[in-house]
Order: sequence, then structure tokens, then C-alpha cells
Amino acid sequence: MANYYPPVGFHFKVEVQGLDRQVDHDVRFTDVSGLSMEMATEEVAEGGQNRFLQKYPVRAKHPELVLKRGLLTNSGIVSWVQECIEDFNISPKNMDIKLLNEKHEPLMTWHVLNAYPTKWNVSDLSATSNAVVVESLQFFYQQFNVDRG
Repeated sequence: MANYYPPVGFHFKVEVQGLDRQVDHDVRFTDVSGLSMEMATEEVAEGGQNRFLQKYPVRAKHPELVLKRGLLTNSGIVSWVQECIEDFNISPKNMDIKLLNEKHEPLMTWHVLNAYPTKWNVSDLSATSNAVVVESLQFFYQQFNVDRG
């Protein structure tokens, strides 16, 4: 029986579908968060019994997707974010988040559907610290599908 080792969480890339050819560094991020799903429920008091609540499933819900990386001065993704937020020209796009193996091949791919940006910010600037400027991009999305392997 072969030994199984869980994949590392630091070898991944993010691709935004429908943008002009992205340069290699535009797909590299240091952090991805918000890939989760939860069943939203509705609580209903049981008739005649004040001690009991019933919970009924309503819908699946997802938190916003947050991507972080060192600040890029030229980025197709940031241009799309600015177009959506500043010009209010919102054009949802699908995104692929690929967890890679040691051969740089996808082990798992999360297909994030109909994402659009809701926030962009940079880390604080400080003359007293020795830190890289980090940009953070936040996206609303409807759902995601997962391909394994």
C-alpha cells in the first residue's frame, strides 16, 4: 500500500477567464480564502411549544472570495477590478483556482462561477517596517464546482 501525503497548500494559481492573455505573474497570489459553502437555514418556532425551534434548509451560501499578493503595477485583473468598481461596468467572470502538484499539473480545480469584484485595497505603507506592499482583491461569486484530478 502506497503512503498518502496530503497536498501542499502553497502551490496554486488563479486564472480569470475572459481576460486578455494574462502574463505569468498575474496568476500568482500568496493567499486565497473564501472557498467554502454553508447551508443557510431558517428558524421557525414550533407552534404551542416555546422551548423548541425547527431549522429548515433555505439555500447554499458562499463567503466572498479574497485573493492577496504583492502589489503589481500592471495587471489585467486589476484593470478589470477598476472597470467594475470605478466605472460601474460590472462584467462577471469565471475564475479557476488550481491546486498544483510537483509537476505543476492541477490536482484540484475550483471553478468559481460569475465572480465580480467588490473591494480592492493595499496594505498600509509604513516607513518603520520592512514589508512588501500587499494588494487584496475581494469578489462576490454565485457558486463553485470542483474537479478532482
